[in-house]
Amino acid sequence: RPLKAFVPGGSSVPVLPAHLIYKTANNEDRLMTYESLSDGGFATGSMLGSGGFIVYNDTSCIVRNTWNFSRFYHHESCGQCSPCREGTGGMEKVLHRLENGHGCEEDIDLLLSIQSKIEGNTICPLGDAAAWPVAAAIRHFRDEFEYHIRFPEKIKNRDHFVAEPFESVKHLVSKLTV
Repeated sequence: RPLKAFVPGGSSVPVLPAHLIYKTANNEDRLMTYESLSDGGFATGSMLGSGGFIVYNDTSCIVRNTWNFSRFYHHESCGQCSPCREGTGGMEKVLHRLENGHGCEEDIDLLLSIQSKIEGNTICPLGDAAAWPVAAAIRHFRDEFEYHIRFPEKIKNRDHFVAEPFESVKHLVSKLTV
């Protein structure tokens, strides 16, 4: 199956789309080193983190996987810091809506707003770990989030991208934005 994305350091680091896995944004070879993976900051890079690789093929749903990460971080939050306690729960709820066909256009910006209020505002690093994957997923796969909003009937099936990989339906999102 074609490669879609890659998370090089476990669930707490930004996802990289396939085109940024082998080459950096400066068209240099991407190496599996701390320095090479961080090239470009979080706009075009990631982190090696724990080194727990997660690889997505073209049938994987980035929205669903981001929701799963969010569920984990909400559950793991100790609740001591308001940004993390409220933010992880808020992100989980919004991502659940999107993944289940009940999202709206404002939800994407709401997720970005929530994650920005968590990032850098918690006592421990769990808040950043929860915020970074959401921001990167939207940054690199916003059109997939928009697809979930515009075609709720198509994503009701849990395996919606198995029968119809996103690359084969991506054009539907761009047609609506023109």
